[in-house]
Amino acid sequence: MPFFSYKGRNNKGELVKGVLEGPDRSAIAKQVFNLGITPVEILPGSAPSPESNLSINLFQESIELVDVMMFCRQMYTLLKAGIPIMSALNVQLTSIRNKAFVEVISEVRASLDSGHELSAALNQHPKVFNSFYISMIRVGETTGMLDRVFLRLVDYLEFEKFMREQIKAALRYPTFVMAAMVVAIVVINLFVIPAFAKVFANMGAALPLMTRVLLGFSDFMVTSWPYLLVGIVVAGLLFRAHVTSINGKYQWDSFKLKIPIAGAIIHKASMARFARTFALSSKSGVPIMSTLTLVAQTVDNDFIAHKVEQMRQGVERGETILRTATNAGIFNSLVLQMIAVGEESGALDDLMEEIADMYQRDVEYEIKTLGARVEPIMIIFLGVLVLILALGIFLPIWDLGRASLHKT
Repeated sequence: MPFFSYKGRNNKGELVKGVLEGPDRSAIAKQVFNLGITPVEILPGSAPSPESNLSINLFQESIELVDVMMFCRQMYTLLKAGIPIMSALNVQLTSIRNKAFVEVISEVRASLDSGHELSAALNQHPKVFNSFYISMIRVGETTGMLDRVFLRLVDYLEFEKFMREQIKAALRYPTFVMAAMVVAIVVINLFVIPAFAKVFANMGAALPLMTRVLLGFSDFMVTSWPYLLVGIVVAGLLFRAHVTSINGKYQWDSFKLKIPIAGAIIHKASMARFARTFALSSKSGVPIMSTLTLVAQTVDNDFIAHKVEQMRQGVERGETILRTATNAGIFNSLVLQMIAVGEESGALDDLMEEIADMYQRDVEYEIKTLGARVEPIMIIFLGVLVLILALGIFLPIWDLGRASLHKT
């Protein structure tokens, strides 16, 4: 998504500048409002410079999620002990080992020295602290419960780290299996079948249709592999450019949810992230409209984010959460019943947390049983591959052997 630079005024009337990522100016304006800033100017911009954020080079460490998580945990401990925020940041500077993160915290501290609020200072580093993080800090500043907000952010980041690892684990095994099969097909067509082609040429007999197809495909790969390689690279670059565009990412995220086996895991992980973010925002006192906006920004799937945005628009028109969730079509009947109970009882945040736990358990179960479900597919695919090779390669050899026996 494109970047936009903005200027605005906070509740103290101070001029605040920053860079945010979003689909258009209206989305950026909503993000800026959620930060407690009244936008004055929003212009197309570029990604934040490496000097002020995550530096992408070979000689500097990257800032990982675990670094931010440890920062939140230590800030909670220090603030709860009554240590002023400036002193807490000084302590952080002496304990953080990641040099890139030390640079970020130094700039945050300098921004606080110049009179900015903590949320505005953190907002200058959107690659490290996302809009949800900034909004939660803003809530902590206005309610005077900044230490509790840091503790809730620790829980959220731990959950986020767990879900990312689970999704990677879910996709790792199928990806490895498919890559191994592709390599096997390439090796067979480039090295194995050409060796048999010489034998068949000396036979001088009519070959079966399957054999002719295999020989033709193998000959095509042998003579055209440089062009195939270039085509694969170009297709990969075009695909990457497509999925990084707004429409392309939406289509790709929608397709990922339809992938057999893995799609269900991705959907449940996104739903768990939705429910966890909703519960955390609601318990922290974020208004329902802002909560849904934040959820749409943190589900990490543009298709589901679009559905959540439709929910927000429905609530804005006066519809209930249950009605908008039903119309979204991304929740099962059990979750809809829990939402209905939570909305009637006024404990929607607690039930959303229960929904998040339920989806998290489902994801864990799906990961544990992933191998058992993928193995039959592997066996069937390998069986078909062996059958094709047997019919196309070994059948003519068996026919030749039988003919030789009849001649003797």
